[in-house]
Amino acid sequence: MQPGRTRTKICGITRPEDAVAAAAAGADAIGLVFYEPSPRCVSLEQARAIADAVPAFVTLTGLFVNPDRMLVEQVLSRVPLDLLQFHGDESPGFCDQFHRRWIKAIRVRARDDVEQGFKCWRRASGLLVDAYDPQRYGGTGQCFDWSVIPEQRPMPLILAGGLDASNVAEAIRQVRPWGVDVSGGVEASDNPGGASSGDTGKATKKGIKDAAKITEFLSEVNRVNQAD
Repeated sequence: MQPGRTRTKICGITRPEDAVAAAAAGADAIGLVFYEPSPRCVSLEQARAIADAVPAFVTLTGLFVNPDRMLVEQVLSRVPLDLLQFHGDESPGFCDQFHRRWIKAIRVRARDDVEQGFKCWRRASGLLVDAYDPQRYGGTGQCFDWSVIPEQRPMPLILAGGLDASNVAEAIRQVRPWGVDVSGGVEASDNPGGASSGDTGKATKKGIKDAAKITEFLSEVNRVNQAD
């Protein structure tokens, strides 16, 4: 499925003001992480406060990594999620039991990973492709070889992994994804002078977004969309 325009998701939101900034800049979706090892994990109270700040027509997404069923149900009972994102080794049957639309994230090393992903997760609303790391389920801040992504896609493909304002335009031109997903690439820097989103080697404040970087990222996405 080819996009009419590239959709955008700002993931790892931990504060209501960051959700408001993402929506104001034009993000289609925001992501909340419910995975305790992640520095971007939010409590139910944080998640509810963020959800209350999200305006209409912005998709509120909950990210889980190998959760038990009770955790997902507990979150759904407290937070009005529109979409679930499973980022671990969950089975298709597990993902499909919550009566919510869901997307599946996979870690990519080769074309076969993506092709198998389309076959295995055919009931998903989209397949998110991320960089492979044997120790981490995403959030690596690393790109992967986009050329391994097949052109034939039976469902929406969402590109993640190491995206920021310096490379998202080229990523869209090359991959033509349904959507792009960014987290670390729009986070505030520990550098007091402020680092641009394209700077490398600068520590970021994980979970704390930079409104200017969000705007710059989305502007780059829109620039490519308008050019098409």
